Amino acid sequence: MGSVPAVEFNPKFFDDKFGDIETRMKVLKMYPKEFAEAYIAYKKGKLNNKDTLEGGTWEGNKQGSTWWLLDPACAFKINLNNSDVPLLINTCTKILDLDEAQDLDRRKMMQQLLKIIIQKLPLDKNGDLIFDVDEAKDIHNNTVMMLRRAVGVDVMTTFADVDVADLADTRSTTTKDELEKVERTVYNEAGVSHSLFNADSNLALEKAALVDEASIRDLILGFDELYCRILRRKFPGNKKYCLHFNMLETTINNYKEMSKMYKEHTQLGYSKMLPQIALGHSQSSIIAMAHFENEVLKLSEIMIPPLMSSTMSSQDVLGARGQGNQ
Repeated sequence: MGSVPAVEFNPKFFDDKFGDIETRMKVLKMYPKEFAEAYIAYKKGKLNNKDTLEGGTWEGNKQGSTWWLLDPACAFKINLNNSDVPLLINTCTKILDLDEAQDLDRRKMMQQLLKIIIQKLPLDKNGDLIFDVDEAKDIHNNTVMMLRRAVGVDVMTTFADVDVADLADTRSTTTKDELEKVERTVYNEAGVSHSLFNADSNLALEKAALVDEASIRDLILGFDELYCRILRRKFPGNKKYCLHFNMLETTINNYKEMSKMYKEHTQLGYSKMLPQIALGHSQSSIIAMAHFENEVLKLSEIMIPPLMSSTMSSQDVLGARGQGNQ
């Protein structure tokens, strides 16, 4: 099978997912025929398939297994980094940690906005109260009424000494770095540089984009192989033609550079379509526009670009010399 992975399916899925037999049969009819055959073999306890592949016979699942090897000529699987583990599965727990850290940081910010006005009532030289309890209560209530419209301000009236011990670091940069550390952990688990979304410099953004494009390249190559297999099945090769599917590795970040590179290749006699395709134009629109401009509007006879050494033919040179000798 080469680089094409084998795909197995567990028919037990239909029993676990659909308890009603009528619903189960309706769903089975929506799948290809081999899924129904695998389900019948599973119910009979005979789920043991063998498929003859290139290079010999590959034995499928052993007797009693609930896994069925799908037809390698039709089944196809695309994954990244040659792993069946979901790409961003490791970020789930880290996102929960980030959510908790952001909630804690939000409460810290709200706490920093709060203010407490402390009224310490005086004592005489013997340490006795100058004001009685009712007078102290009136003083406290008067201050509260005066500040009733103030936002985030509380009032405390006391006869004792008050001291607040802050266990946190008063430096704001330390608190900010703690939250950024949790954010960086999410990106690290995702395998994506945080510079891709919050770049510190142009160079960091460029390198982060290259790493991200490299990780998605396997996906593009997988789709190339998938559509090529579809073309081979639908249009078997013969002596007249052979179809091939290819996806250009262009992104929103590199399409301008790719178009310029394809243009340079055109000057060497390579494809004239690739520069336009890299810019997002379809092949049919390129051909239609060229026919409309050259055959209908005759722009090729009116808008003649200046000749250069890279585009000038030998006939042009000889013709120019011939006209000069007359």
